[in-house]
Amino acid sequence: MAYPQTRMRRLRQRLPLRDLVRETELSASRLVAPLFVTLGREAREPIGSMPGVQRLSIGQAVLEAGELAALGVPAVLLFGLPEGVVQLAARAIKEAHPELLVITDVCLCEYTSHGHCGVLREDGVVDNDASVALIARAAVSQARAGADIVAPSDMMDGRVGALRAALDADGLGDTPILAYSAKFASAFYGPFREAADSTPSFGDRRSYQMDPGNGREALREALLDIDEGADMVMVKPALAYLDVVARVREHTQVPIAAYNVSGEYSMVKAAAAAGYLDERAAVLEALTGIRRAGADVIITYHAKEAARWLQQM
Repeated sequence: MAYPQTRMRRLRQRLPLRDLVRETELSASRLVAPLFVTLGREAREPIGSMPGVQRLSIGQAVLEAGELAALGVPAVLLFGLPEGVVQLAARAIKEAHPELLVITDVCLCEYTSHGHCGVLREDGVVDNDASVALIARAAVSQARAGADIVAPSDMMDGRVGALRAALDADGLGDTPILAYSAKFASAFYGPFREAADSTPSFGDRRSYQMDPGNGREALREALLDIDEGADMVMVKPALAYLDVVARVREHTQVPIAAYNVSGEYSMVKAAAAAGYLDERAAVLEALTGIRRAGADVIITYHAKEAARWLQQM
């Protein structure tokens, strides 16, 4: 029925009524907090381009993980320098907070002199199959160290199947794989590359990360990863690719993660610092939008602040 019988504002009059009919819920239980872990003595090293985010020693990462768990954030995603620190951090966090899920990023970019996500051939091209073999070994090592979920982010062809086979062969068949399935060659990764010291020393990653113009290809990537054994799939970045999140949601039944990446985080922080917007309102609106698009899980550097804000609502 049309106006005046139909009045859409009837269900918007008061907060309890709006809460009752809200279609999309945002809660801390849907958030994952990325942590940058490094060796050193009880250190927190600020990252200039990411206000509020630090590189953490293992001891500080354990403390941070405990604070996140107390706020209701169920999982952390670990990145680390140098090689091996992710395994050490995973073991330490699981010992201190066994209820907290530890997800480990599986890639080679942070551990190579050239910054690419795989090993190079003599002509400077990333060798897909040789890289996959090393990535599978790294995943097994991380799972042995206590990782609850391994998350390959390299975008090599066939790596999900290789990880599944390697984990199963090592008696780690219960370890889920969260695949970075639709990872785009994005300009929004800049602050992360400072944080993880992973900027390529030459060229770029467009030969293996996805073209931002390709939505159908993103769905194909997700479906291939599911066929290879991925238990969850990811779209990265989130905000500029909500249409991709929605498309993957429409065509798959597995849980979907969306990564609210460093550049998206830093833009909001910069705008809030300049007084251009209300940070709390903007962050919660953006995270709700990611959920509304179809993401079950949101990986975000806002996780700690968002969890606190949600407790106050």
